[in-house]
Amino acid sequence: MNDEPETRYVETRHGARIAYIAIGRGERTLMLANGLGGRLYAWQPLVDALQDEYRIITWDYRGLFDSTDPDSLARLSIKDHAEDAFAVLDAEGVDRAVFCGWSMGVQVSLEAASMRPDRIAGMVLMNGTYGHVFQSGLQPFMRFPFAGQWLHRLVETVADHKALARAIEVMAPKMVLPTAALFWLVSRAHPSQMTPMLSRYMREVFDKHTFPNYLRLFQELDAHSVLHHLRHIHVPALIVSGAWDWLTPAYQSHVIADRLPDAEAIHLRRASHFVLLERPEVIVPATRKFLTQRARW
Repeated sequence: MNDEPETRYVETRHGARIAYIAIGRGERTLMLANGLGGRLYAWQPLVDALQDEYRIITWDYRGLFDSTDPDSLARLSIKDHAEDAFAVLDAEGVDRAVFCGWSMGVQVSLEAASMRPDRIAGMVLMNGTYGHVFQSGLQPFMRFPFAGQWLHRLVETVADHKALARAIEVMAPKMVLPTAALFWLVSRAHPSQMTPMLSRYMREVFDKHTFPNYLRLFQELDAHSVLHHLRHIHVPALIVSGAWDWLTPAYQSHVIADRLPDAEAIHLRRASHFVLLERPEVIVPATRKFLTQRARW
């Protein structure tokens, strides 16, 4: 990924202008559903390995980065993001793709599969959950019954107090090196490998224009659940989890794998919320095998 790919746009019926990029040379398409923050650079090991064999498309969620806001905050739901994915595929003339979702992208991919399984050849789902993240995430060892309410109030407090939001924006870049050190302790991912990605991640997410929608999308992730649809999604899936993932604890991935009719799971003991960047030597070959042997093109 030496050259910046061209950004393209598609208009939605809710007034949002969706920015996306398409790279690669293959006839078959991978649709990358990003996390809440993180763009193409968060997929670099997969992109580097597969762009000569597959066409790769990814988009900025409405309200984030180069995509514009919709006409209402109520139009930032997970279902809206899934519909945007299909609008991008339509714009590129793609009938069917494998969805690769990371973090928030897992919920977006599962929602898309529940809506239009005929357009999804398979799913590679990393570090995600089926929904209700405030009730199920950030609690790897035990659940607190009122955690969801507390976290909603916390998000709203930050959103309502600009000085507090600004303080977080200023402090976030200072957490890059400690976070990279933590990754090294967990997975032996070298800081020189993780620091550039983390620096860009922090810079983009905590931008003063992006951060308010970032907070709102946290709430939309909690409002959404696809748990009741999982047993009806007959799409082949590869589910990947990390033992040290405290944002979307691994038990959530186990639930997804158990309820999907056609799923296999990989659980990595030396990985956290960034399994692809931490353990590419495992994830890339497993994804390639899934694409060639299990995806239903």
